[in-house]
Amino acid sequence: MPDSVSLQVLKIALPSPLRRLFDYLPANRPPPCGWQPGLRVRVPFGRRDVVGVVVELANGSELPRSQLRAVTEALDDAPLPEDWLWLCRFAARYYQHSLGDTLHHAMPARLRQGHPMAGRTQTLWLANTQASSDLSRAPKQAELYALLRQHPHGLPTRAVSAHGFTREQLSALMKKGLASQREITLTAPEPPSGSLLATPALPLNREQATVLSALHEKLDSYHPCLLEGVTGSGKTEVYLQLIEAVAAKGKQSLVLVPEIGLTPQTLARFRNRFRVPVVALHSGLTDPERLDVWEAAANGRALIIIGTRSAIFTPLANPGAIIVDEEHDGSYKQHDGLRYHARDLAVARAHYHGIPLLLGSATPSLESLQQALSGSYRHLRLTQRPSRHQPAKLELIDLRHQRRQGGLLPGAIKAIKSTLAAGKQVLIFINRRGFAPTLACHACGWIAECGQCDSRMTLHRQPPLLACHHCDSRRALPDACPECGSGDLRALGSGTERTEETLQGLFPKVTVHRIDRDSTRKKDSFEQILKEIQRGEPCLLVGTQMLAKGHHLPHVTLVVVINADGGLYAADFRALEHSAQLLEQVAGRAGRAADRGRVLVQTLHPDDPHLGQLAEQGYGALARNLLEERRLAQLPPFTFMALLRIESPKEEAALALAQQAGQALRQWLKETALATNCLGPVPAPMERRQNRYHIHLMLAAGKRSQLHAAASWLVQWLEANREARKVRWSIDIDPQTLA
Repeated sequence: MPDSVSLQVLKIALPSPLRRLFDYLPANRPPPCGWQPGLRVRVPFGRRDVVGVVVELANGSELPRSQLRAVTEALDDAPLPEDWLWLCRFAARYYQHSLGDTLHHAMPARLRQGHPMAGRTQTLWLANTQASSDLSRAPKQAELYALLRQHPHGLPTRAVSAHGFTREQLSALMKKGLASQREITLTAPEPPSGSLLATPALPLNREQATVLSALHEKLDSYHPCLLEGVTGSGKTEVYLQLIEAVAAKGKQSLVLVPEIGLTPQTLARFRNRFRVPVVALHSGLTDPERLDVWEAAANGRALIIIGTRSAIFTPLANPGAIIVDEEHDGSYKQHDGLRYHARDLAVARAHYHGIPLLLGSATPSLESLQQALSGSYRHLRLTQRPSRHQPAKLELIDLRHQRRQGGLLPGAIKAIKSTLAAGKQVLIFINRRGFAPTLACHACGWIAECGQCDSRMTLHRQPPLLACHHCDSRRALPDACPECGSGDLRALGSGTERTEETLQGLFPKVTVHRIDRDSTRKKDSFEQILKEIQRGEPCLLVGTQMLAKGHHLPHVTLVVVINADGGLYAADFRALEHSAQLLEQVAGRAGRAADRGRVLVQTLHPDDPHLGQLAEQGYGALARNLLEERRLAQLPPFTFMALLRIESPKEEAALALAQQAGQALRQWLKETALATNCLGPVPAPMERRQNRYHIHLMLAAGKRSQLHAAASWLVQWLEANREARKVRWSIDIDPQTLA
């Protein structure tokens, strides 16, 4: 690496989709640390100034020096954390994405805007009880001094002003030696000395103790473990006690959770247990709050960081462990821009740091399960609940030839009635928002379809409208059929709103809580509903998969699944795995406390062998069966895939480019003898979406290195192709859905 004296060129990553670095000359005034990789700089780019990151130092450029522009200014006195820069470079390389765009989205918005990397601070005023002075002639100062003495930990300036005192009076006390001020950080201030724990750890059962002992064996090295524990088996307590051991060494723990809805309850449990700073990173934070947390983690003050998918990019000054809760959850995969998988980046990051990695789930992904079965991960199990009740088995109920009310069969309604009479709660699971899947004309058969997608519009009652859940287009309800003019328009099928309305009619004296994306849009609304549920009064919960993800609902003893068939026969090869995980997770909400649970699953296919195996033997047996099917079919995790998505308002343009790309790639594969298959092009499962046509090209290889070589060549070919600039295209490494 050249020193700062001989340095001529800075290679800078800029927020651009271009997969390249840009050459600039150093600014006249170097930063205090000298020019280094990881420094943020402001540079001219086209007609505007942008913030970029120095990635490399070079002695020269392919461009003449006269054509190079100079950096406007260095924004940092020291480079951004080295572990963060490594992770961004790894993610950009692995997911075939622009490094500049990766760095841009992996840092907080305030840093992208050029603000300094500094957490907000607050000034506290404290009384000096050791000093003495006569305040008899200054009664207001005497009152202020008495107020400060009542708050030994200090009062912020704003609170002092709220009590009617002025800054001049504070300064007067300070001059007399009766008051002092102390600057503290707002996020993760230094904890009080003493025990790590605010409340004692819970006693562990034999299985939990065995798991924790296994985790303690290798606290100072890379140690990937899959914790497969039935719902309600106490995985979170294992996490807490592992984190306690890591924090005792002064090291940090990063805990990933799949949904923002899980963050508040997880955060509350962790803060109740620990006296050390616990911080959260999720999409609900303001930009200044996000930077505060980022800075506290980067400087090592925050020992426990809890966050959703993007929190994987949080820098850690002293990393000690990474935990991924509900590791199977699809929310860990980013589906646009940098299409990373947070779980997979957690594996790479734990390996880089040489620290333990714990992946926890009642329904492990087939990728993680195969790693455990092959011995690459240590396989740990929790098979018992503290209540000693076994998880409820699924009871399959035949939907065929039976009348339904709001999607519910008479037998399910009877079970709901008896459960409520016993003073318990019932969860009705329906993975479809809205009042009904669509609106149809009973006279001519017209169905309300989206004008921009190959999809039907969903009927909503609150407010009354038709909405597409794929492109979010909306339109008013028609007064009559647009085809034949008939007024006989009827709702087809059931959504959460319709089931809610039916239940309110059947049980008018019972509270019905509907929990879906529509009913929880307001800030903290989901938390408020959960607080009401936790009181334990008999009630009905109608919800989508938001309710299936890790929530502890101790008073729910009956779960009714309206229709279990959504993913049984879908074209996507992962659909059955995801459906089985969802069913098992929602079933796990029943019987988590003293009372045994019951799960009724309504289905049009009660004889389906996969559904029968899930009901009789559980997810573990089905997952192993699916793994064998994947092995025979040479599908992931036994092969590696990349998906090229091309979209355009013109179907011919998307298809023509996909055909050219496929032909060029096959020729290159033939010349290089690389063992990679190119499949397609084929239309996407939903070919037209948002008035754009979507075409897919699939790459598959037995070795990850061969897949990446082919994907990298394809990306370069597309970037050099003029026709590719007329459409949108993206490459998805390890796609989790074919949509």
